[in-house]
Amino acid sequence: MIKKVFGIIGIILLVGMYAATLIFVIAGNMTLFKAFLAADVVIPVMLWVIRIFVKIAKPDNSEFDDAVKNNSKDKK
Repeated sequence: MIKKVFGIIGIILLVGMYAATLIFVIAGNMTLFKAFLAADVVIPVMLWVIRIFVKIAKPDNSEFDDAVKNNSKDKK
């Protein structure tokens, strides 16, 4: 459930950044356009890299889970 909420928030923020980038190029403010254009690329890539590192760093508890399940079966 929490992943869905964060996903929806992320989508809204990305769409907002894309809209702001479009508004700044139409308004002719090239400094903010360049900043938002860089953010449009850098932020999703950073989030992807963080997600990969979290997946790698997350310990694999499958052996522990199997031991707990087997232990609970043995007690019954």
